[in-house]
Amino acid sequence: MIEQDTVRLLRECDAGVKMGLSAIDEVLDHVHSDGLRRALEESRAEHKDLDRRLQQQLDRCGDEGKEPNPMAKGMSWLKTNAMLAVKGEDKTVADLITDGCNMGVKSLRKYLNEYKAADEASKDVAKDLIELEERLTAEMRPYL
Repeated sequence: MIEQDTVRLLRECDAGVKMGLSAIDEVLDHVHSDGLRRALEESRAEHKDLDRRLQQQLDRCGDEGKEPNPMAKGMSWLKTNAMLAVKGEDKTVADLITDGCNMGVKSLRKYLNEYKAADEASKDVAKDLIELEERLTAEMRPYL
């Protein structure tokens, strides 16, 4: 049970990190403010660092991880591009990133509760990802 919950939690974190990186990559070309760009680029680097750590844990479990749900990724892409086409402003970028982070935190907290038997290292990765998303949400507030 522990190994099964560990792998499941790591897979969900993997999908979440990939979704976060994709979202940041999609909006960066639409950013005007140096401060907003810097916050997003720093968060992107932190997401990549966490992804490396996550991949090491998945490798130890003999698992390849998980891609984000194609429907969720497609809907995110559609919403992002539609909103940026109408209003390509920094506040639109901040709003999109905030919504994505909030959804990610909600999902990750749900998975932490669902996969209680996961090992501490995988729980730590999930908690670190939650903290990263919450910090990015706070950094978006001045741009809303």
